[in-house]
Amino acid sequence: MKIVIFGPPGSGKGTYASRLTQRLGIPHISTGDLVRDEIRNKTKLGKTVEKYSSSGTLVPDEIITEILTKRLGAGLSNGFILEGYPRTVKQAKELEKIMKVDVVVNLNVPDKVIVERLSARLQCKSCGAIYNERTLKPKITGKCDKCGGELFRRVDDQPEVIQERLKVYREASEPVIGFYRSRNLLKDIRNEDPNVDPETVVDQIMKTIRA
Repeated sequence: MKIVIFGPPGSGKGTYASRLTQRLGIPHISTGDLVRDEIRNKTKLGKTVEKYSSSGTLVPDEIITEILTKRLGAGLSNGFILEGYPRTVKQAKELEKIMKVDVVVNLNVPDKVIVERLSARLQCKSCGAIYNERTLKPKITGKCDKCGGELFRRVDDQPEVIQERLKVYREASEPVIGFYRSRNLLKDIRNEDPNVDPETVVDQIMKTIRA
């Protein structure tokens, strides 16, 4: 099954995708991770991305698409869970050219829940793993379970910054949601509890995509 998981910052895309990949036996692909890998490995694409990032400029669609195309072409006939792409209708149309998706999971979470959740979010400095002080605590305070790296709170996880990020997301996401809804690919997952157990939401997603 080829799945796109879609939702605002703080909706739990990465958390749920990492659990879905275990249940479904298909890889979780995060465009953020792909970009970081290109930079870390000092590839030609990685060096190009780094130039944009260091200057504070958005990386052009065609570069992100090229990085994603390379990954999707690497033996994924059984499916995947894609997170972080597409973010625009243009990207959605590009994805259609690369690979047809079976379902788009739209995480529909109220802004107040996201603000509360992100305010408690922690991230590993080394591997980028995400934790939450309320719902997904690390085994050792301040340390990543996966690599032992130091956990920190992102500067953009302040309430005022989160509200602005959500505003930008809503403006950009509505056309994409409409694009997939018109193709009967969209499955809405509603969650209004900031402290919900991630496994509960994953159960809901599994039931929805198999309906």
